[in-house]
This record gives sequence, C-alpha cells and structure tokens, in this order.
Amino acid sequence: MRPGSSGRRAAGMGAAVLAAAAGLAACSSPSDGAGSASPSQAAGSGTYTIWDPYPQYDKSSDWVKLLESCGTQAGVKVERTGYDTSDLTNKALLAAQQGNSPDVLIVDNPVVSTLAEAGVLTTTEENKLDVSSIAPNLLAAGQAGGKTYGVPIGANTLALYYNKEVLKKAGVDAAAVKDWASLTAALEKVKAAGKKGITFSAIGTEEGSFQFLPWFWGSGANLTKLDSPEGVSAVALWADWLKKGYAPNSVINNTQTTSWQEFAGGDYAFAENGTWQLANAKKTGFDYGIIPIPAKGGGTAPAPTGGEFVSIPVQSDTARYATSQKLVSCLTSTDNSLATTTTLSYIAPTEAVQGKQVAANPELEVWVAAVKAAKGRTSDNLGTKYPKISEPMWGAVQAALSGSKAPQEAMAAAQSAAASATQ
Repeated sequence: MRPGSSGRRAAGMGAAVLAAAAGLAACSSPSDGAGSASPSQAAGSGTYTIWDPYPQYDKSSDWVKLLESCGTQAGVKVERTGYDTSDLTNKALLAAQQGNSPDVLIVDNPVVSTLAEAGVLTTTEENKLDVSSIAPNLLAAGQAGGKTYGVPIGANTLALYYNKEVLKKAGVDAAAVKDWASLTAALEKVKAAGKKGITFSAIGTEEGSFQFLPWFWGSGANLTKLDSPEGVSAVALWADWLKKGYAPNSVINNTQTTSWQEFAGGDYAFAENGTWQLANAKKTGFDYGIIPIPAKGGGTAPAPTGGEFVSIPVQSDTARYATSQKLVSCLTSTDNSLATTTTLSYIAPTEAVQGKQVAANPELEVWVAAVKAAKGRTSDNLGTKYPKISEPMWGAVQAALSGSKAPQEAMAAAQSAAASATQ
C-alpha cells in the first residue's frame, strides 16, 4: 500500500457503493503525475482503451511503451488513461453505468470484489485468462463467490527495516528477532542505549489498518472477530510500546511517508514499511537491513498485499473480449512480468519471475518471502465487508493508542460496529 493512495470502487451502483469507494485505501503507485486524456471509450474496433492508476508514468515511460507494444502485438491501437488512484474507481463506476467501460481496467486489489459484486467485471472463466501459475494467496484478493476476476500484476507488502548501527550500539542482533517477545526485548535495549525503538503508521485511515494487520493476523486473530483475545493482544502490543516509549506518540498521526521520514533521520532502530521504500532506503546514508514482521509466537506474520489486478470489464460487444484477453496476457506474461514489476517496485505474482527478481537483486529475497506469507484484505470471503470492518478497527487502534479506551474496550466497540455494518 503506497503512501498517498486512496480508494476505488464500482457500479450497481448507487450512493452506498460510491460512498464505500471513498473509504477504501489502495496500495498502488504514488499519484504525483499527469495522465493522458479522454475518459470515454475510443470509437472504432481498432482502438482499445486501458485505464490504470499510474498517472506518474507519461507517454515516454517504459510502462506506456509496454502497453503500446502489447497493443501492436494484438493488432490494435491502445488508448491509455492514467488516473489518480482516488478517481479511478468512481470513473469506472460511472463508465459502467453508462455502458462505456474501458476494455482493460487495472485496479487496486481490495476493490475487485466490489466491482465484481456490482457486475462490472468479467470472470477469468468468461474471458479465458490463464491464472494457473499465479500464487494462490495473491490470486485470492481478486476472487469473490468462488470466481476470479482478473490477474494480479504484482504485489507489495510490509516488513521491518532496521538501522544496523543503532542495533549494534544497543547490542541487538536483528537475526534474533523472531517473535513479539524478542522484538520488544530489542526495543527495550535500544531505548536503554539512548536511541529510539520503532516507528509505524497508525493513522485513522485505511493506511493505519494496513500497517496494523500484520500484528493482528500475526496474533492469530480473524477479522470477523475483532475483540478476540488474540486481536486484543495485537492492540495491546502497540499500546504498550507507546506507554514504554519504544514507539513515539506521533504514530497516531503518522502516514507511511511520515513514519519513513522519522526512520530516515537515523535515530530509530526499526520502521514498518513497504517494498516501495527500497530506493529511499539507499538514500538514508546509513546501513540498513530488512527482516519479516514476526508473528506473535514466531515465524513470519501474514502482511496484507498491495498491488493491482488487471481485469476485463463487461462490454455489450462481447467480441472485444478476445483482443482484451491478448492485451492482459501480454501485460502479465512471464516475459514482460519482470520488467513490469521492476518498473512498479512490485514482487511478481509467479514463482518463476520471483526467482528472476531475486537473482537480479538478492535484496528482494526477504520481500519475496513476505509476499508468499501475505494475504489479501478481502480474502477469507470478506469481499465487500472488509471496509466496513477496517474502519472500526482503525478507530479502535486510535482509541487504544491515545489512551481514551483500554484495548479490550476499544476492540469490543469495534466488533459491535463491524457486526452491525456487515449484517
């Protein structure tokens, strides 16, 4: 989940769906550029439209050149529009209502189930997309009701960056951090050595839920029971870190960008952040390392997957699907996946390409492991229920960290709100 991203959604399509769209944050590329023009589907069977959430890539970029190349291979012209991620879902919803959907739509993975429920997307069974080589845990984010609605273009997720010098001065071996107890013990040593422990984002938005989920899932908790003893223990872990000064109070308002800036200052031992910070990590001026987020009792905690699905929207002219399928297959093929995921700072969705990524950059090995352990936020058959659970959950985390409610009380209130919202 990239900083600065926001939600997307689909048709069916009334105000309730549109309202939900605004509340679900995405995990895609930063939206800091300008895309190409017309939102309407191009006329003429020789032109196929593609909408994506990467407006920072202009016509001279490798990404757009790849799209155009795939169009050439399919014998058609590609008209691509890059939207700010917060606009894309509403644009897609409106286009579906008007019967004017693009031929190919690239959307954030938590949105797929909502678009599917609204009848906006075709299934892979209908459009003949081959997803047999895709990692099941990544594919699950694009599934609803037993059907699959697209192909993941790649994935990002979360891990712990650490400052080697800070840990060395505190006498901490990063390799010994295997569970919550050993991580907390490391933070205690860091504080005793006069440095700062860990920073993360607990802001009251989907970004905060995204960063909390590895700890929640890593406790053994399930999103259908927020106030389970396991779920409460995850909130209590974070609250305890703040009380003891192992994490700063600023985490309550931190985005993933501001928490990274804290870590980049050089005084923090650890920072929870994503694959997308690798380039920035090299600019910090200090030696760093990366370890998976530990589960409560050991092992790697399941972190949420970020990244987009390439999907084929419903068209009145079903004859267009065959060419759309060629375009999607080209974009997600093994040959192109390495270039695509490298451009987007993603981990590939297939083992074959993941192996190529690690061979080219051994630093990605920890991220491949993290992605293999990750899960989609809408997985476990949650689908469109997820945003209705996520909002009370991030509210509970905020309440516990601010001290306005005890962890048990905060999560009990969140569970009550989520249960009412998902009935």
